[in-house]
Amino acid sequence: MASFHHSIKSGKKGSAQRHAKYIERQGSHSSRADLIHSGYGNMPTWAKDNPLEFWRMADRFERTNGAAYREHEIALPNELTSPQLIELAKRLVSNLVGSKPHHYAVHAPDGKLGGIQNPHIHLMYSDRIPDGIERAPDRTFSRYNPNQPAAGGRRKDSGGKNPMDLRKEVTAARKIVADTQNQVLAEYGHQARVDHRSLRDQGIQRPAERHLGQRFVEGMAGREKAQYARCRADRAGIAAGGISPPAQDR
Repeated sequence: MASFHHSIKSGKKGSAQRHAKYIERQGSHSSRADLIHSGYGNMPTWAKDNPLEFWRMADRFERTNGAAYREHEIALPNELTSPQLIELAKRLVSNLVGSKPHHYAVHAPDGKLGGIQNPHIHLMYSDRIPDGIERAPDRTFSRYNPNQPAAGGRRKDSGGKNPMDLRKEVTAARKIVADTQNQVLAEYGHQARVDHRSLRDQGIQRPAERHLGQRFVEGMAGREKAQYARCRADRAGIAAGGISPPAQDR
């Protein structure tokens, strides 16, 4: 059963390269066998074939209180096969970040509740917009100069926007995610659909499901996990064997 989960995060200076290694399952994360695809794009010339270098430079030269990266974390429908998930991931990347530098990975671990595969995408991207000007790494992440763009860094897409503008962008991004997933589900003949709206806006009168967290789930006894899985199935009105794993497994 497809379910909607989409969070937008930001990473502070010093955390970008470490997070990139995490989504690529490199270094201390290499023992995880759930990576099914990864990719990147729109990197500057000095990091064209090495996205980790881009994030390393972001960690080094981004301003102290600035975000070194932003990220969309999105649950993907487990109705889709691995090739179909990869196709969906590529569409999401194109629809969400456009020409911005980005780096993404699709993971498909087994869920902690019910053992059902839990596919999702981590889409890291830089908020600094390419403008056709070649810059060295230190200049790329320096402050934007509106009067002399070549003398400053790339402009940040979020710069100058008020909270209402940013909130509208989040709502629009969530709709893009839902529409893109539903388009791919329909193309491959699946009846399942996702909805980015809140339960209240959908006219559903029930509390939102509690986010348990991976550590909490791992600490649950087998009987507790089974009981929780049954409750989720009853709430969704589907058989226990067909439930979709919750977001904490990501």
